[in-house]
Amino acid sequence: MPQFDNELYKEIAENTKEWAEKNGIKISDDASDFVMVSDVVPDAILEIRYYSTFNFLGQRVDGYEEPIALITKEAAAALKEASDEAVSMGYRLKVYDAYRPQKAVAHFVRWALDTHRVQMREYFYPQQKKEHLFPLGFIAERSGHTRGSTIDLTLFDMKENKELDMGGNFDFFGDLSHPAYLNVTEEQYNNRMLLRDLMVKHGFKPLQEEWWHFTLENEPYTDTYFTFPVNSKSVGK
Repeated sequence: MPQFDNELYKEIAENTKEWAEKNGIKISDDASDFVMVSDVVPDAILEIRYYSTFNFLGQRVDGYEEPIALITKEAAAALKEASDEAVSMGYRLKVYDAYRPQKAVAHFVRWALDTHRVQMREYFYPQQKKEHLFPLGFIAERSGHTRGSTIDLTLFDMKENKELDMGGNFDFFGDLSHPAYLNVTEEQYNNRMLLRDLMVKHGFKPLQEEWWHFTLENEPYTDTYFTFPVNSKSVGK
């Protein structure tokens, strides 16, 4: 089992900018290429988990100042195409997270350092020890979400008025979250593949560890991590 490097993660949490500069990580506060998902994809349902307390931390995450989703213009255009097709099939996209500021990732790190705060373990990581979440790669000190073209989402069935059953919860840390995990029902597996195929068709690439996670194939910022907060003012400048 890899060890949890307390000093490294403490540096990331407390001195994010200095850590980024020292490690050659490009950061930016420029939100000019970002839009609100609801402006471009009005059919999308938003349930921004890190604005709420219903997430693996059990608290609102730093940088999430409004329950909105931000994303690059390029990713938003592709998402609109996916949404339009989903609606034609009787579904709507339901978004859990999109752009994630670097300060949110630093918050994840601070939370991981506090090994006593485990009130959400039973729901999100019952099979894992908290101190193993970073070493095992369930959480990372850099997230594709922070580059602005990654989105976490599911499908909402308009006829049944509920989310499709994916056989596992968003942000569950374990093998159950792998899209190709076979120990689910045929219906649950097919629902995962329906979401994956829809997103891939419209230019997104999936993540093999998370059925809900997709990144624009041709993302405009491949090495830039953004720092502006999730609020409407960020894209209204």
